[in-house]
Amino acid sequence: MKKLILMTAVLALSAGVATAQTVRMGTEGAYPPYNFINDKGEVDGYERELGDKMCELAGLTCEWVTTDWDSIIPNLLSGNYDTIIAGMSITPERGEVVDFTQNYIPPAASAYVGLKADANIGGRVSAQVGTIQADYVAQSGATLLEFATLDDTVAAVKNGEADAVFADKDALLPFVAESMGEFVWAGEEVQLGGGVGMALRKTDTELRDKFDAVITTLKADGTINALITKWFGDEAVLF
Repeated sequence: MKKLILMTAVLALSAGVATAQTVRMGTEGAYPPYNFINDKGEVDGYERELGDKMCELAGLTCEWVTTDWDSIIPNLLSGNYDTIIAGMSITPERGEVVDFTQNYIPPAASAYVGLKADANIGGRVSAQVGTIQADYVAQSGATLLEFATLDDTVAAVKNGEADAVFADKDALLPFVAESMGEFVWAGEEVQLGGGVGMALRKTDTELRDKFDAVITTLKADGTINALITKWFGDEAVLF
C-alpha cells in the first residue's frame, strides 16, 4: 500500500511538471537595452532577464518569440504568442485593443538626437513606426519620417535624411555614448506615456493577473530597480 501511495504521488508530481503552463513571450529583439539578439542568436536584454525571473516566480515555462515591431500587436491578437514584452509604453489608445499589466519601467523621458545640438527638431524627424514618439512628432508640426527599427531611425540622421531622431532616451543613450561625439542631444526632453508594461489579449485576464502579481513582488523586493540600474545605468529612473 505504501509503495502504491508513493507511486501515485510521484505520478501526480510528474503530471504537474509536464502540464506546467507554457507562455510565449513576444518581443522585437531590436531595441537595446530593452531587448536585442546577442552573439549567440538569443533574445537578451533587460526584458529577457526580467521576463525569465517573472516566469520562474509564477511557475511558468516561457518561450521567447521575436517579431517585427509594426506587427507586434496584430500577432498577439492572432495568437502567435501570449504576451508582448517589448518596451511597449502604456497608452489609452493601446489599452482599447490590449490589456496591460502595471508598468515594469516607470515613465521615462523621450529625447531628440542629431548631429549638432541645434538640430532642427521642427524639421525632418525620424521615429520608429507605431511608437508614441512617432505620434508625438506627427502632432508637433515636424515632418515625420517613420522607419521599421530604431537602428534605421538613427541611420537616417547619420546619412542626412533626417535632421533628428526622436525615441526613448534610454534607447538612444548607447548611440550617443558610442558615437565619439558624432551624435548629440538636441532640444528638450519630453515625458510621454505611463511607463512600459506587458501587453496581453483582453481575454487572458488570469495570465495578466498572474504577471501583475509577480511584478508587484519584484518591485517590492528591489529586483526590478536592480535590473533597471544594471541595464540602463545609475541615472535611470527607478521605482
